[in-house]
Amino acid sequence: MRYLPALVVDVVAIIAFAILGRRSHDEAGNLLGVLGTAWPFLAGALIGHAVCWGVVALRGDQAGWRPGVVVWASTLVLGMLLRLASGSGAAWPFVLVAGIVLAALLLGWRGVFRLVQRARTNATV
Repeated sequence: MRYLPALVVDVVAIIAFAILGRRSHDEAGNLLGVLGTAWPFLAGALIGHAVCWGVVALRGDQAGWRPGVVVWASTLVLGMLLRLASGSGAAWPFVLVAGIVLAALLLGWRGVFRLVQRARTNATV
């Protein structure tokens, strides 16, 4: 998988994360509220994708686990740092839940993609 499709799927996953989080706290689901919640994590993901693009060892398939871990880690760590820098909170329970949910979303689609790819390969052999 190339960079742009992987980036698009990651952006959708992060926006879903923001929507789910806001909904679980009974916050408004309007576009500005969702983007206000998502922007630090989107910025972290963009930096993670830039790292994957810049590091030769990570330039392979963006649906692989190594680029996925880089994107997940940068999304979580940089997202939390940006939240703190912008005056939003980042309590430990939130960091833990965000880490788990973002891992499920950002690594989960990559796992499903790999399984589908493998199934297609096995079906054609």
